Amino acid sequence: MARKQKTADDFIHHLFVHMNDVDHFVIYSGLTLKQFISSVDPIPNLLLLKHCYDDGLFNMHTQFDFISIDEMTKFVKKMDDTEGDLCWVDFAGERDVNQLTALEQAELLYISHKKEPIHSPFFAKLQNRYLYYASENDKLTKVYFRYLNDSEYLISNLFNHLVKEKEGNGSFWRRKSKDTIPTLDPIVLKAYRPFIKEGALLSLYKMEKQNNCYGVEIRTLSDYDYPDEVWDDLDVILKQNYDELIKIT
Repeated sequence: MARKQKTADDFIHHLFVHMNDVDHFVIYSGLTLKQFISSVDPIPNLLLLKHCYDDGLFNMHTQFDFISIDEMTKFVKKMDDTEGDLCWVDFAGERDVNQLTALEQAELLYISHKKEPIHSPFFAKLQNRYLYYASENDKLTKVYFRYLNDSEYLISNLFNHLVKEKEGNGSFWRRKSKDTIPTLDPIVLKAYRPFIKEGALLSLYKMEKQNNCYGVEIRTLSDYDYPDEVWDDLDVILKQNYDELIKIT
């Protein structure tokens, strides 16, 4: 009997990823702000460079709004339901923001307009680890990482959380202990970086014939310049053989 062709709905999640390791940024599609914030190390504060959020705190020196760690949950919840572009950098403390020069503030404004830095996306005074830009219309999130390994850390945490949610369904007696839930190691994921640098679709699903095992199918999509086109062609893409398969056990 021929193997049944999986459709988009047979997967738990699809994530398009395209890494530029020279300029230290990664483009994602299929990643929400909530998923990003919950999949990276705790972020102390966000300096909002472009947004439509009305309840942020205000920094007099730069005249930028910002979000403190105490307001992060409220901010993420509201922005996940809001359309429009969002751009921010993280920072350690407001005292550091108050030290920004006029030129550095101008560079931040340039980033919010052009979606790229003039020089570096990382500011010594802010000690920022990320520069984040999300466009709802383009269905993409562009993130500059100070440490590129954080990208694999983000993806593995996202997929591990989705697997944990899947394994947590069912009755009390069927729920598995934390030690038995399959997990994806970011070091394993890093081995597939050559595919990510070409632009690839990562598709997470539960493997039917292997007990307590999940798979991530990797399909290189080097011909796609715009992530929103991936979702238009998703069913066609999934009919193609995958390039690699990562088993999560």
